[in-house]
Amino acid sequence: MINKKGAALGLIIFLIVITGCGVAQKQTTGTQTSDQVVRYNLGAEPETLDPAKMTGMVEGTVANALFEGLVRYDDANRPQPGIAAEWHISDDGLIYTFRLRDAKWSNGDPVTAEDFRFSWLRVLNPDTASDYAYQLYYVKGAEEYNSGRGTAEDVAVKAKDAHTLEVTLKAPARQFLGLTAFQTLMPVNRQTVTKNPDWYTSPVNYVGNGPFLLKTWEHKQKITLVKNPNYWAAGDVKLDKLEIYLLEDDNTAYTMYKTGRLDFVERTPAQEIALKKNDADFRIFPDLSAEIYWFNTQRKPLDSPKVRKALAMSIDRAAIVEHVTQAGEKPAYAWVPFGFTEEPAPADFRETGGNRYFTEDAAAARSLLAEAGYPGGSGFPKLTLQFNSNERHRKTAEAIQEMWRQNLGIEIALAPKEWQVYMADQAAMNYDISRSGWGPDYLDPMTFMDVFLSGGGNNITGWSNSRYDSLIAQANGTGDNSLRMKAMHEAEAVLMDEMPVMPLYFYVNDNLIRENIQGIIVPPFGTYADFRNAYVE
Repeated sequence: MINKKGAALGLIIFLIVITGCGVAQKQTTGTQTSDQVVRYNLGAEPETLDPAKMTGMVEGTVANALFEGLVRYDDANRPQPGIAAEWHISDDGLIYTFRLRDAKWSNGDPVTAEDFRFSWLRVLNPDTASDYAYQLYYVKGAEEYNSGRGTAEDVAVKAKDAHTLEVTLKAPARQFLGLTAFQTLMPVNRQTVTKNPDWYTSPVNYVGNGPFLLKTWEHKQKITLVKNPNYWAAGDVKLDKLEIYLLEDDNTAYTMYKTGRLDFVERTPAQEIALKKNDADFRIFPDLSAEIYWFNTQRKPLDSPKVRKALAMSIDRAAIVEHVTQAGEKPAYAWVPFGFTEEPAPADFRETGGNRYFTEDAAAARSLLAEAGYPGGSGFPKLTLQFNSNERHRKTAEAIQEMWRQNLGIEIALAPKEWQVYMADQAAMNYDISRSGWGPDYLDPMTFMDVFLSGGGNNITGWSNSRYDSLIAQANGTGDNSLRMKAMHEAEAVLMDEMPVMPLYFYVNDNLIRENIQGIIVPPFGTYADFRNAYVE
């Protein structure tokens, strides 16, 4: 998933039970307080609250509170029954039959199989322009409809009755079940959406089916959610209110946490990590995400792989993680992070593929730049690096700016931008170089690999490579996991040789969470946090 707000997230870990990572289990004492309110800083204004149009973890975090898909992940990273009470997968892995429970929308309407069919077809409708429509391409007929080569009737999603949804895939895809928890595949209320196309812009018209309701949305300030009495498992929801703050400045959020006005913040300011790292409320979790810089390959001189590789090879990643981010991140020399299981063998995809697709070598980088026509940086145009306004991103950008100046003799301007402007410019490819983060949507390397398909909704680099496309098609067209992994490793080698994206480091997830806040799931993908089972001691 695109645009994590900073160094943050592999296993899902309950804050109550963290013994698997060497953190002592906290014992619950006393009685539960009646003031069941958690105040959390999301870090940015959501670009949209329409699941079909969401792309970032900022939006996904809110969606996970307001909606629920067919499944929902638990604390052990396993898909559990959500709106689907049960399901059956055919022996050939192609037909998924979901049996829906008796669930309601927040307005009291029943949640039906037709709601899911309507919602998925809405995502695939070319007029919706969903960047994540390709996540449904596993379904037979979905890609054809989305690309204008087929019709909605060709999409193999059928509402057999109000409680039975049948989905036929074009090839076996073990990741599909977990993907039904992802925001793009969450249902929307078809009557509400049909009557009011702008339903998602105001709490007055907003209808969801998740554990919380949208109460207020004070733009660029705060979103307030309250418990949804119509949620099918409302008895499991202990919070009465979730206050989501939209502060982009880490220092401001940290100050509010210290003064008791926030209960949960991510991205501890780097200068404070050394002071907080031994405190009980400072939690660092594993992550399956990467900090990256996109290159706009449609703009000169970034249309040259030699230039892109020179930029990637001329920076010191170890210095960045040791002196700038300081939370234990790993330098990245490949695209897919550590933490993805390489099936059928119980191996790590990154360890099997290696983590050295390129080396940091300033002299070699200068040679590449000279071969591209810019010896010593002479004649190199002044490009701009954009990033969403955040202290950690600014310091990282400044460090890299100086490395490029010293090692390549080039000047790169810096452009911090407010979240929504930054997101819009990135989506429109209105940038030269753009900071971002990519987190997984499900626990399979394909969640990273299919990003760079030619014309893909999240391929915001303009890069295209037929060999790469062919390898991803091979991986998606077979049920043999050995062949899948081999094809993805080969595709990653092509990607890193062409370098439309520059990996910087693999994340860890640093958080400040008050000790009396329990039951929150901090996942490695999809969202920053799941508050369904959270409570205040």
